[in-house]
Amino acid sequence: MLAGLRKLSAVSWGKGGLSLGRLSLRRPPLRRVVEAALILLLLVQAGRLVWLSLGHARDLARDRDVFLGLWKGAPVFAAEFEGSIDPTSGPAGGLGRFVEMREAAVVLPEADAGIAATAKSLFDWRRRHGFCAACGKATDQASGGWKRVCPACGTEHFPRVDPVVIMLPVYKGGAEPRCLLGRQAAWPAGRMSALAGFMEPGEAIEEACAREVMEEAGLTVSDVAYHSSQPWPFPAQLMIGLIAEVTTDEAAPDQTELEAVAWLTRAEARAVLDETHPTIHAPPPYAIARRLLETWARGEG
Repeated sequence: MLAGLRKLSAVSWGKGGLSLGRLSLRRPPLRRVVEAALILLLLVQAGRLVWLSLGHARDLARDRDVFLGLWKGAPVFAAEFEGSIDPTSGPAGGLGRFVEMREAAVVLPEADAGIAATAKSLFDWRRRHGFCAACGKATDQASGGWKRVCPACGTEHFPRVDPVVIMLPVYKGGAEPRCLLGRQAAWPAGRMSALAGFMEPGEAIEEACAREVMEEAGLTVSDVAYHSSQPWPFPAQLMIGLIAEVTTDEAAPDQTELEAVAWLTRAEARAVLDETHPTIHAPPPYAIARRLLETWARGEG
């Protein structure tokens, strides 16, 4: 079964309160206020995003902005800097510093992180889809950056989102319930997390969950409950968080996706989250995997 839907406000990288008014970008009233619009840059100063006038931002990065929507009634754009622009000198001097998105998620308020994630996903999509998939010709930006149009064949291209199932396997057949964490070889020492994988064409969410758990850990899923979702802008995934009940505790990492797995009781899961476990480190605070583990450690799921 797939339980009732909910979204956790504690999960970073939602839209940050943006109203998707991008269609209204074509309307004259909004066009008249564009030059007074706010614009964000993925710069951080004192733990917040940097906001500029649109005119100032376009002086720094011409023709590199996209329309994100309305925030507190004001149109919001984001600008992408490329090349040698340095926020510590020149026209951008004193504005702050550029940060990587994962670092930004740790220091930014939830609303700021969500707005920045929306911008990052749009920029990544634009960078990867400059040419038409139908005929190969260069495409033009339209609808404030939310569409690209091929002038040669007329094909319209829209930002894509790739669904990923991320699940915490749970076994209830022993003396007490236990959950399973897995580890990829590339992660920092001791880091373990929930299992995850991309959905494939023709799959339901439950089917993708069962396939991934079997492929990565050799376990059979008997029940699936929805927990929450999270946009993941690396570059444009939607993480679908699940609790997956399994029929046995005989897990075996596949040595391709996972190099190791570990079963945890609720007390052990709380120790991982409290950073008192002797060997296992929890997923980072901005990751939905941590929310899955927190929920289960509290006795839910």
